[in-house]
Amino acid sequence: MGRITASRKQLAPDPRHDSMLASKFVNCLMYDGKKATAQKVFYDALEIIGKKIGDAEPIEVFTQAVENVKPAIEVRSKRVGGAAYQVPMQVNRQRQQSLAIRWILMAVRERKGKATHEKLAEELVAAYKREGTAISRRENVHRMADANKAFAHFAW
Repeated sequence: MGRITASRKQLAPDPRHDSMLASKFVNCLMYDGKKATAQKVFYDALEIIGKKIGDAEPIEVFTQAVENVKPAIEVRSKRVGGAAYQVPMQVNRQRQQSLAIRWILMAVRERKGKATHEKLAEELVAAYKREGTAISRRENVHRMADANKAFAHFAW
């Protein structure tokens, strides 16, 4: 289907919080192989979250934010007799995680006029509270799947 990379097998948990998810997130955040920069951005964002939300651990906020953005179902195109139907389908765990990370980073990159770590902190806090761009994207995906429930019998 898609390209298969060995990155999951080689992925080491991040040094500060020993979290695989954080490590994966840093890798997705990274541009041009600049991991140190990506890590700095991520940890600075976590510090800001720590100041904003006093009662929870920043890494917990991050994990919960990603958890909140994960979609349960999505629509996929399926051709049946010359017509393309949008068929709602379950999303597997791995894809849920990558979609969540991708959407959060897209939301961060769409925001303008601030340092990336500030934008990231804001988006993660918003996702933690179940609001923000990434969450609205998830809602849209769920709404689409709901609207196309009639074609669910085409799922394969």
